[in-house]
Amino acid sequence: MNREPHLTPLDLDFVRRQFPSFSDPEAGPWAFFENAGGSYVPQAVVDRMSRYLSTMRVQHGAEYDLSRRATQAVTAAADLMAEWVNARPDEIVIGPSATQLTYVLAQAMRGWFGPGDEIIVTNQDHECNVGAWRRLAAASGATIREWRIDPETGELELPALQALLNGKTRLVCFTHCSNIVGTINDIPAIARMVHEAGALIFVDGVAYAPHRALDMKALDVDFYVFSLYKTYGPHQALLYGRHELLAKAENQNHDFIAGSVPYHLAPGGKNQPDVAALAGIADYLDAVHAHHFPASENSFQKRSAAVFDLFARQEEALAARLLDYLTARKDIRVIGQRTADPARRAPTISFTVAGKSSLEVTRGLLPHKIAARNGNFYAPRCVEALGLDREDGVVRVSMVHYNTADEVDRLIRALDGAS
Repeated sequence: MNREPHLTPLDLDFVRRQFPSFSDPEAGPWAFFENAGGSYVPQAVVDRMSRYLSTMRVQHGAEYDLSRRATQAVTAAADLMAEWVNARPDEIVIGPSATQLTYVLAQAMRGWFGPGDEIIVTNQDHECNVGAWRRLAAASGATIREWRIDPETGELELPALQALLNGKTRLVCFTHCSNIVGTINDIPAIARMVHEAGALIFVDGVAYAPHRALDMKALDVDFYVFSLYKTYGPHQALLYGRHELLAKAENQNHDFIAGSVPYHLAPGGKNQPDVAALAGIADYLDAVHAHHFPASENSFQKRSAAVFDLFARQEEALAARLLDYLTARKDIRVIGQRTADPARRAPTISFTVAGKSSLEVTRGLLPHKIAARNGNFYAPRCVEALGLDREDGVVRVSMVHYNTADEVDRLIRALDGAS
């Protein structure tokens, strides 16, 4: 095997052996294309969770050795997540979901806004990054302005944002990659525009993070949130915020925790077994790195970036295979870009079929043991703006690196029969 990073192919047999679902008699036969709703987890995550629950389920902060071990397991895992995204440990908050973290932060920022201030949201986003800010505006007297997608392409255009920005703009909230459209938005370019206008940005990276390496400093974001249970971990999420902004946010925890960054934004504390299990994500990525590359980088972030480059090229091949089929069909409308270029779109591909409801199409896949869904995927504003039924929505096929070409071919054969 060639070990140059830009030439190394992803060893799918090795990758799939790391995931117990693929050898399970019930889950294994299914081609799983529901990854945007939550990914499979590698055995390393299961092992970390089991080890914590079996041997370290004790209170933190005590002086006995078992408590120290439990505290260290959770702290070390959280620190790894911070390193993964190139952030300081006190710049991340871990919680049960991106939605909850966003609502908690919005409540903590309530005092920053008042009448005359403007908050920009999009109609492309998952409701996680819309509802919290609309409620904040209603409570504070601020005004909501909407950055709207092109109804034909589903994409956000920078000139439309520029027209909305003004001296009253305080916050711009948008997605790194839509969970419906799949197009990757240019975060650094948008950040420059917004910061030049004197405003802050909040980015929803839930649909992007499973596919590409993250670097908070390179993106130049003020806040960023994504779901760890969609990046091969347990049901947790991560919120990044620049330290000075998190420190400024109003305490949402017990009064005596005020001023303790970032714990004041984690009411109730961490789900300790889940957070400890997050270290299994790092175990998995490091195992993939060690299998593919002869030398070990001294930084987990750099190792994971090399691995995600492998993932991106595998996903590009899968997306190209499916897009070639879909775009050749005259009766299928593909949402978003028709290219599989990993710099431009994620392998989350939504479409509709003329003369068929999206529900009919996904039901037709079930006899073939193909797991896909239809609906609005908590982005009803995006679906409606595309001129589609709010509830029936789109057929969504969401792939990640562990999917195979054979699975895509199975899907294509099934679509021929189902649609």
